Amino acid sequence: MEMKESGVIHEKNLAESKVALVYGQMNEPPGARMRVGLTALTMAEYFRDEQDVLLFIDNLFRFVQAGSEVSALLGRMPSAVGYQPTLSTEMGSLQERIPSTKKDP
Repeated sequence: MEMKESGVIHEKNLAESKVALVYGQMNEPPGARMRVGLTALTMAEYFRDEQDVLLFIDNLFRFVQAGSEVSALLGRMPSAVGYQPTLSTEMGSLQERIPSTKKDP
């Protein structure tokens, strides 16, 4: 409601909206949920040139949990603490793409 009232979302003319939302509901397959964070990053990278962009990921554990489920479906043996063996690579690929790109005035 606040986004509509503040003008961030224009319900009548969506092209004028100043927000893009990506959702991965818990009832979706783990592969789809795992891609949500990377999809949001791709969208933020697209919009960042010549614009101010705020990327907000509300729960990084969901990304990790989805990756663990995908890993189990692929038959990979979890690590001693129960996470997928590819966790550091997956987290690195997500975190390395979130740079600050503030330009000098």
